[in-house]
Amino acid sequence: MSGRKILVTGGTGYIGSHTVVELINAGYDPVIIDNLSNSSPKIIDQIEKITGTKPEFYNFDLCDEKLTREFLKEHRDIGGIIHFAAFKSVGESEREPLKYYKNNFYPLINLLDSCSDRKMNLVFSSSCTVYGEPDHLPVNELAPVKKAESTSGNTKQIAEEILEEVSGVSENLKVIALRYFNPVGAHASSLIGELPIGVPQNLVPFITQAAIGKRGAITVFGDDYNTPDGTCVRDYIHVVDLAKAHVAAIKQMENVQVAKQFDIYNIGTGRGNSVLEVIHAFESATGQKLNYTIGKRRAGDIEKIYGDVNKAEKELFWKAELGIEDMMSSAWEWEKYIKQNPL
Repeated sequence: MSGRKILVTGGTGYIGSHTVVELINAGYDPVIIDNLSNSSPKIIDQIEKITGTKPEFYNFDLCDEKLTREFLKEHRDIGGIIHFAAFKSVGESEREPLKYYKNNFYPLINLLDSCSDRKMNLVFSSSCTVYGEPDHLPVNELAPVKKAESTSGNTKQIAEEILEEVSGVSENLKVIALRYFNPVGAHASSLIGELPIGVPQNLVPFITQAAIGKRGAITVFGDDYNTPDGTCVRDYIHVVDLAKAHVAAIKQMENVQVAKQFDIYNIGTGRGNSVLEVIHAFESATGQKLNYTIGKRRAGDIEKIYGDVNKAEKELFWKAELGIEDMMSSAWEWEKYIKQNPL
């Protein structure tokens, strides 16, 4: 395949696999590194079914400094990195913080060190968790970064600081950190989607698993928040729209006229949906009736957050296009697919 080579770390994961598809669609040549600790090797075949192209794939752990250095030495034609590889479970990060600091920083430092001798564009997978409970809504990129609620969230904050400092003293390195809100949904082909291990920690995969009979009733954690229906509000974004934002970020850095050494963009829809609105949207989009109960508030949950995405629209020429109905219907089609075709 002719095209510019982009390394995608964690490229067989949920957001990574969708981004690999969009890179191929945009004429790039993605190369995947993933140690498969949280994903299936069958995703490579699924990507080929969607795009007609089988991406290069390497199975190793980026915590290994020697292997990372050797890989980048052998692949000098790689001109960009999209860095997803990280652990992200909030609960696990609280129980095993050292595991998270090691796994989420060693690969980043090894990558930066191994490509310091050449020009490199790097897109970092960050999160809206850096804002905590925002003082103003919608929250924009100038809002203060607040003390992280979890070790997992703290690794995102510290990684942003590392990248800003390193790019600030290196003319070779350009970085865009994408602070995403809540990715949901699946590819329109239903061939790739979210594959949570164990009980889902996120709302939408729990909904789809409940609807298909894998789970019992859905617990809505609190209905006494200061929101229109009393349940928590989040900015849900379709994973395909999110994947396209990574391509837009790479293109932005390739444009030498406009790209800064370091920049940050919110990636969301700019709209908030409550937990009950998501449940009702799923029922409306799929015709499936959901069984849910109202429980107590869950520790660590913030009341409401949604993003100001004007900066991404103006500078990256990117905008979310898919609505909550598409998110719900695609997530449901994916759940039905993996019941028939386990990965």
